[in-house]
Amino acid sequence: MRNAEIATRPARPSGFAGPATLTAIRDDPLAFLAGTAERHPDRWWHETGGERVLVVNHPDLARHVLRDRQTNYTKAETPDDQMLTPLLGEGLLTTDGALWARQRRMAAPSFRRQEVERFDSLITRAALDLVADWHRAAAEGRTVRVDHDLTGLTLRVIVAALLGTDLQSLGPKFGEAVDAVNRYIGHVDPSAPAPADLRARLGAYLGAKNFLDLTVRMLISARVMTGPPPGAPPDLLSTLLAPPGHSEGFSGSELHDQVLTMIMAGHETTAKALTWSLHVLGGHPEQGALVAAELDAVLGGRVPTAADLPDLVLTRAVVDETMRIFPPVWLLSRRALEDDVMAGEPVPAGSLVCVSPWLLHRHPGFWDSPERFRPERFRPGADAGRPSHLYLPFGGGPRICLGKPFALAEATLVLATVLPRVRLRHVPGHVVEPEALVTLRPRNGLLMTVEASDE
Repeated sequence: MRNAEIATRPARPSGFAGPATLTAIRDDPLAFLAGTAERHPDRWWHETGGERVLVVNHPDLARHVLRDRQTNYTKAETPDDQMLTPLLGEGLLTTDGALWARQRRMAAPSFRRQEVERFDSLITRAALDLVADWHRAAAEGRTVRVDHDLTGLTLRVIVAALLGTDLQSLGPKFGEAVDAVNRYIGHVDPSAPAPADLRARLGAYLGAKNFLDLTVRMLISARVMTGPPPGAPPDLLSTLLAPPGHSEGFSGSELHDQVLTMIMAGHETTAKALTWSLHVLGGHPEQGALVAAELDAVLGGRVPTAADLPDLVLTRAVVDETMRIFPPVWLLSRRALEDDVMAGEPVPAGSLVCVSPWLLHRHPGFWDSPERFRPERFRPGADAGRPSHLYLPFGGGPRICLGKPFALAEATLVLATVLPRVRLRHVPGHVVEPEALVTLRPRNGLLMTVEASDE
């Protein structure tokens, strides 16, 4: 909202938290959110960057924005939109309205549970390769950079699932390009000039973006011309090329944007969920022992398959509880298209409205001992009576993440493959704390020592 428009509003709406500088928010957004929520637990306004921002921190208000009045709250012209659209084009993360609804209908069949679970062997094969790498590190006495290794794993999985292409055949440059893109968009406010110390990142970003665009376009073109490899199972691109119930698939540019969106979004958040899961299990050996007992009882030393997922109750609960404490997507932003009323107070058209899973997942009015790691919160039936839109690791409403079934199956299968085969411990003196960039990642990475387990 522009300054002239701000002047037409009441000087001090209820829950007004005062001005907040962009620098203060960028330096530690999680501290800013937590500190302000202590004074205004359920909602507040603050002024920053020339507009008033409404932060809602109550499941009823989150549901209002994300589901009940979702057509009035657009992703267009939000900070997320400004940051991601130049990279992803018109993909599912960045489009809105009728275009988004059409794309969603066309892409949805690719991500039904029965569709994604057929990639179980692809996921466990990548996990076993990671275990082999970590066994070599153990033999050599090396620590492992868990967050980097898991990013490589999930990137390999999503590229193979989407395009039927093994990332290793593309060489290291694809992963390096993804990393360069993440480094840049995670530190830059797209509405402001890049600071001097980010010019090198900007150059790397532009080169990486160009490389990703060309590579994705080339892979799609080759796949369209040649079809899937003989004998290979259908990849997700097969469904995107000919969506069930639609006479035509995506156009060339739409297909490019969807594939790039799915690659970027489909690996980063899952990698962070796995990273934080190994971090919290490393600090809670009693929970690790319970998970180990479940894996031994269900699998008996064999590699898991999708058929085992219903029985991996505690393993899945660890993933769910980890994403409560460390939600990979820590902030959702929307722009009000028309005047609205929430909790009896006006929300003028043009207002920036934010929902923070980081805050909601820690709200003391809804979670018992919210800072404690307690996977039993997510055992079957434990969520009875829990308000909708209180737990939002994949967003909420009609825009809930399309890749949720894929992400949960992948994370559970990776943990079930890795945990019986290695023992991971924190490196003494290495501080692990969350850093809120595009996703919630460990500042300075997650370093751990590894030992091979006797199976």
